[in-house]
Amino acid sequence: MPTAAPSAASRIAIVTGASSGIGAATARQLAAAGYRVVLTARRKDRIEALAEEIAAAGHSATAYQLDVTDRAAVDEFASAFRTVGVLVNNAGGALGADPVATGDPADWRAMYETNVIGTLNVTQALLPKLVASGDGTVVVVSSTAGHGTYEGGAGYVAAKHGEHVLAETLRLEIVGRPVRVIEIAPGMVRTEEFALTRFAGDEQKASKVYEGVAAPLTADDVAETITWAVTRPSHVNVDLLVLRPRAQASNTKVHREV
Repeated sequence: MPTAAPSAASRIAIVTGASSGIGAATARQLAAAGYRVVLTARRKDRIEALAEEIAAAGHSATAYQLDVTDRAAVDEFASAFRTVGVLVNNAGGALGADPVATGDPADWRAMYETNVIGTLNVTQALLPKLVASGDGTVVVVSSTAGHGTYEGGAGYVAAKHGEHVLAETLRLEIVGRPVRVIEIAPGMVRTEEFALTRFAGDEQKASKVYEGVAAPLTADDVAETITWAVTRPSHVNVDLLVLRPRAQASNTKVHREV
């Protein structure tokens, strides 16, 4: 007789890039769903404050400062766990919006390191722990940029295409093992930092991204989607889920009320 999957309360969910935005919202929602959440990010003060917030709400959370591009640090982090139920690869981001002809190679390299190599590092280090759980889930938070290009976005698009292919290939390679691979690809999401980071703190440029868009997605919208996918019965794999605000038909076609 098959055994029942472990309850969420007995399982660990690790969220990378949990210091703000989608990562922080996902940590809150997975904790509320009963998971023992481990928050990782470079900004220690942010994740410690979030862990305290989650604990004050009666849930379980631990903060661990981590740079996902530092493989030695990732391996040390992973060694602390015997089994892991869920890994949410959320750490990433965009830098710049220059055309290919003038794009900064340093920005391209940084985006590839964080979005692709960071996801690779954490997934490789924790995959044995996910298998050992008997019912593991890897979530890759990519982007609609991983499924279609747009002018001025080539560096980010290239990185997100790489992340998409990583998820797709991993699913093929581990089929038959007790681990699901889920890709969540959000479109336009308005968070407190994404566009601001992309434009090096230029608030005017950042605000123009969302100008006239009545209701972009929120971090909570994406987090709710991730939590829904993770909490499906273990035989159900959400291979790829693309979500956009109603006002966005594609990466290049957005309805703006101006």
